[in-house]
Amino acid sequence: MTIVKKTGIYVSLAATAALAYLLVAGPPSQAPEGSTKAPALAGPLSGGGKASLADYAGKVVLVDFWATWCDPCVAEIPELNALQEKLGPKGFSVLGVSMDEEGDKAVLRFKAKLPVVYPVILNGSERAPAGWSTPGFPTAYLIGKDGMVIRRWFGSKDMAEVEQDVLTAMEQ
Repeated sequence: MTIVKKTGIYVSLAATAALAYLLVAGPPSQAPEGSTKAPALAGPLSGGGKASLADYAGKVVLVDFWATWCDPCVAEIPELNALQEKLGPKGFSVLGVSMDEEGDKAVLRFKAKLPVVYPVILNGSERAPAGWSTPGFPTAYLIGKDGMVIRRWFGSKDMAEVEQDVLTAMEQ
């Protein structure tokens, strides 16, 4: 095989890998963190009732998109519960968004095994709600008191870092 052919093969492989990454990662957010208002988010709650991100105006909110079948999502729930219990009384809330297609049936079955102490909106689909980007799960957005996106995480999060970001946002 000639050097030209080998180079062509390597370039093709690199291009294929880059394309695969872009397809999996999804499109980048339209605006950088801190410069865009969080999109509207509303829906039925697990266990009954309804909720909207607008209900949390004036609070710092961690919107966490997750699914019961997602191992990294499940691994974070105890830490998210602890964060909610610790900072909830001080003006913070975790707002879960279940991406399970089975809706409340899946979430209630899951909560029977592992309690979730924060509200969970039922999206009923793996597709992100309008205006939100969820290239994979878990995906989380930290929303400031003013409704602006402060930070986002795609994949597992360092909860000590999340807590520090929440505390910083609460001081603003």
